[in-house]
Amino acid sequence: MNRSPILCVVGKKRSGKTRFLERLIPELKRRGLCVATVKHDAHGFDIDHEGKDSWRHRRCGADAVCIASPDKVALVRSVDREPAPEDLAATLLAHADIVLTEGYYRSGHPKIEVHWSGTHAKPLCAEDDPAQANVIALVTDDPVAVDVPCFASDDAPGVADMVCALFRL
Repeated sequence: MNRSPILCVVGKKRSGKTRFLERLIPELKRRGLCVATVKHDAHGFDIDHEGKDSWRHRRCGADAVCIASPDKVALVRSVDREPAPEDLAATLLAHADIVLTEGYYRSGHPKIEVHWSGTHAKPLCAEDDPAQANVIALVTDDPVAVDVPCFASDDAPGVADMVCALFRL
């Protein structure tokens, strides 16, 4: 089975991960790639609101509920364990050329860390944390001495070049 490559965009809270993804995704799309994203939420979320038909379907026992409209589809499914990015990429996101995650910093997948000096003194990859072993680049507003390539926060084209070369996209 051909699996989509997974790249995790990680960083401390309020480091600019979403803002950077808002720059990187259009750059990858301009290159003709089908891009899927996964937002990791360690605290849980709810899009199935009480009283709505989909909520009522789940409340009465449906294991999965799919909501479809002419321009989008959403799936709500209970799981026994938190799905790994590779499980999502192989099933729900198999159509994508690349899967970008926001989060999953403890995964073994390649990671780009986003660091904003106005919020945190040093990036995760400068700390002695084995979970950061797969950081392949740092996107930052402040040059930091680390052993990976550094990119400015507005250099989505440079990061996209590196990503496309890494995954041969």
